[in-house]
Amino acid sequence: MVTAEEDLTSKSSRGVALVALLLAAVNLRLAVTSVGPVLDEIRDGLGMSSTMAGLLTSVPVVCFAAVGLTAPRLARRFGASRVILVGLVVLAAGLAVRPFAPGTALFLLLSLVALAGIAVVNVLLPSVVKDRFPDRVGATTGLYTVALNVGATTAAAATVPLSEHAFGGDWRFGLACWAVVAVLAVPSWLPLAREPIARKTEVKTEVPVRVSRTAVAWALAVYFGMQSTSAYVIIGWLPQIYRDAGISAEQAGVLFAVTSFLGVPLGFVLSAYAGRVRSQSWIAVGLGLFGLAGYGGLWYDPAAAPWLWAILLGIVNTAFPLVLTLIALRGRTPATVVKLSAFAQSVGYVFAIPGPFLVGALHDATDGWRAPLALMVGLMIPQIIAGYLAGRDRQV
Repeated sequence: MVTAEEDLTSKSSRGVALVALLLAAVNLRLAVTSVGPVLDEIRDGLGMSSTMAGLLTSVPVVCFAAVGLTAPRLARRFGASRVILVGLVVLAAGLAVRPFAPGTALFLLLSLVALAGIAVVNVLLPSVVKDRFPDRVGATTGLYTVALNVGATTAAAATVPLSEHAFGGDWRFGLACWAVVAVLAVPSWLPLAREPIARKTEVKTEVPVRVSRTAVAWALAVYFGMQSTSAYVIIGWLPQIYRDAGISAEQAGVLFAVTSFLGVPLGFVLSAYAGRVRSQSWIAVGLGLFGLAGYGGLWYDPAAAPWLWAILLGIVNTAFPLVLTLIALRGRTPATVVKLSAFAQSVGYVFAIPGPFLVGALHDATDGWRAPLALMVGLMIPQIIAGYLAGRDRQV
């Protein structure tokens, strides 16, 4: 029988974990969404071509694919909470130093440092949700994706105004200031990092299931990869698409922020609902149809209805909280969720690597956005199919 004191301690522990979870989630896209609105300035300052800028937008998926695979091993050895803590410290260091790199190569290298910190946190947070909140997987995933989108939206909308008004037009300080947010998240993980590694909330060494041999894992990986391709094309290129259509840099940043802001209410509602139903297949199909409409509208004319296109793309972006919820639901135990998360995210990001780079290369080759946007319309089809398969009521 659980005593009142034990129940209070348990609630307090869950409260600490939730705060830490949300503060970590705020940081998961800052390093990426802060770049798009000032990409022109970065290119001018570093002498970067469109193709190299496409490589820059591909760096997150490359890093997440490579580093994410190490997360389960690190968590088994050091404990998931400690690995997340170190990941946040690495992220803060990378964000602080990256903007002051004198050339493109070092800028990319320091971007990798910051993104390596994000990568391990990305993989391990779903296991924290499954472990600490097994009875509220959908709602808790919704809350932390809300926090993620708040961070992403703020960085997207505020980087240009901060650069122009707070730092005298210097984009370097406008990017560097986001390191402060990562620093603020670090103390919240200290109590969790002090817990013994052997406690039940940490990853167990023995995991009997090889997720790479399951159809569910591959469906999740393909869905994760396709939605990541879409998300990082939006993050890396949407402001530039709008600017090239004659829209001002500040308005382009706000339009881009809309795509992230919509994820705040929609991500929570979607995840909470997805956690209560047995199959999430038709949710994934519906999101894909919004993506077809959004990319199709941009292909037709970005300036014709820029707010509508931004809203449609904001809706399809909620495929990210959906796939995180699916990962947590498809694994029977926290240990399996870590493996499933590492596999789906790492393999998924491998699938996503070519997307942003191809968009930049196609833009260079055709001197326009129609060919890249036609590619994105086409990629919505495998996303819809994989989402339907990943959403079926199956567990690993």
